[in-house]
Amino acid sequence: MKHALEVAKAGSLSKASEKLLIAAPNISRSIKELESDLGITIFDRTQNGMKLTPQGEEFINYAKSILGQIDEVEQFYKTGAPKKQKFSISVPRACYISEAFAEFSKSLTKDPAEVFYKETNSQRTIQNMLNNDYKLGIIRYAENYDRYFKTMLEEKGFRYELVTEFTYSLIMSAESPLAAKETITFEDLQSYIEIAHADPYVPSMALSKVVKEELPDNIDRRIFIFERASQFDLLSMNPETFMWVSPAPEKLLTRYNLVQRSCAENKKVYKDVLIYRTGYRLSELDRQFITKLCESKRKHF
Repeated sequence: MKHALEVAKAGSLSKASEKLLIAAPNISRSIKELESDLGITIFDRTQNGMKLTPQGEEFINYAKSILGQIDEVEQFYKTGAPKKQKFSISVPRACYISEAFAEFSKSLTKDPAEVFYKETNSQRTIQNMLNNDYKLGIIRYAENYDRYFKTMLEEKGFRYELVTEFTYSLIMSAESPLAAKETITFEDLQSYIEIAHADPYVPSMALSKVVKEELPDNIDRRIFIFERASQFDLLSMNPETFMWVSPAPEKLLTRYNLVQRSCAENKKVYKDVLIYRTGYRLSELDRQFITKLCESKRKHF
């Protein structure tokens, strides 16, 4: 399992060999024996290296969990160290989710803990859970892709639960001329600068196609960003900018001198869906986060 996991991380036998200090032929032989014992093919051998098969992705996820438990047992009995609290989640960029995470962080005890919170798109969330041992994920997609995502999640061995459905709102500086309008049209936005996250929501589609589908075509100026921190500075400091968002907390709007408005022409519905691997038992920390997530959702939707 350790050999297979290292090859999956490195993508090649030679790199895994350097890391493990074991000859590449020996690693290759042990993996072939493992595949033979299990009756599956873990890797496709290509000229460009070792690539995980769908069965291999599933196996690696189990292997990470098993090896992690072995490490915990060894640490506990060899050093008497307390069990480390662990929590990991990959999510879309959303104010109500980050607020839930901040509230959840207050529940951490004084015991050792490792917490991972990753903001990214749906494709990378799924990859994080398949290959990087993230336990929970929240993916976001337009309602018209519901069947695609549910089929894909079932094929990859995920359970899924709807968190919320929503239509995007607009936020902009309180100093923006748009702020004076209670309802905004697509035409109203044409002369302004849109702040947008440059992440496709649909894994099988190219970014250019997703952008064309997801965003109004009449916007000539866009700033694409890959993280949330700078978006609020851009919005608050430049009254020519606006952004499509899921409903934002009032205290965040006040902090950055922003306002939130609706767009009558924007009727597309989006879904945020909680996912985790079939057979995974939610930990106490997982349940605490989900509780805070539900509280935040009820507050802002």
